[in-house]
Amino acid sequence: MTIAVGDKLPNATFKEKTADGPVEVTTELLFKGKRVVLFAVPGAFTPTCSLNHLPGYLENRDAILARGVDDIAVVAVNDLHVMGAWATHSGGMGKIHFLSDWNAAFTKAIGMEIDLSAGTLGIRSKRYSMLVEDGVVKALNIEESPGQATASGAAAMLELL
Repeated sequence: MTIAVGDKLPNATFKEKTADGPVEVTTELLFKGKRVVLFAVPGAFTPTCSLNHLPGYLENRDAILARGVDDIAVVAVNDLHVMGAWATHSGGMGKIHFLSDWNAAFTKAIGMEIDLSAGTLGIRSKRYSMLVEDGVVKALNIEESPGQATASGAAAMLELL
C-alpha cells in the first residue's frame, strides 16, 4: 500500500556519505521534531534526476528553508558511494542529505517501488516529493512518469509551502 497524507513514516535506516565519512541516518533522527522536504529519484546521475529534479532543489534550497523547513533530503535506491559521488559532483554535499536506500527497504515500506528493469535499472523508487512534519506526511506529490519532475519538483514544493 502506498503511503498517504496523514501517515507516519516507517522506521528505516539510510546510509549517507558526508565530508567526515559514511554515517547512518534513521528516520527518527531525520524527521523527529522537524519539518523536512524529502524527494525521491529513480537514480542518481540519471538524466531527469541530474538535469532537472536535483538542480531545482539545490537552486531553491534557501527559499525552501526560509519557509520554515528544517532540512531537505533526496533518497534513491543507489549505494552509498554512488550517492556520495552524486552529492560531490552536483555541488550538493553538505547542503542537502543524499540518502542511500541501498536495498529499497524504505522505498518498499512506503509502497513507492517501481520496476524499471526494461530500462536496465531494476527495482527503483518512483519519483515523488513529500513534506514531512515530525515523521508524518503532510503533503505528497507523486509523478505519473519517472521521466518527469514537475509535480515533485522544487517549484511545486515551494507553492505548497
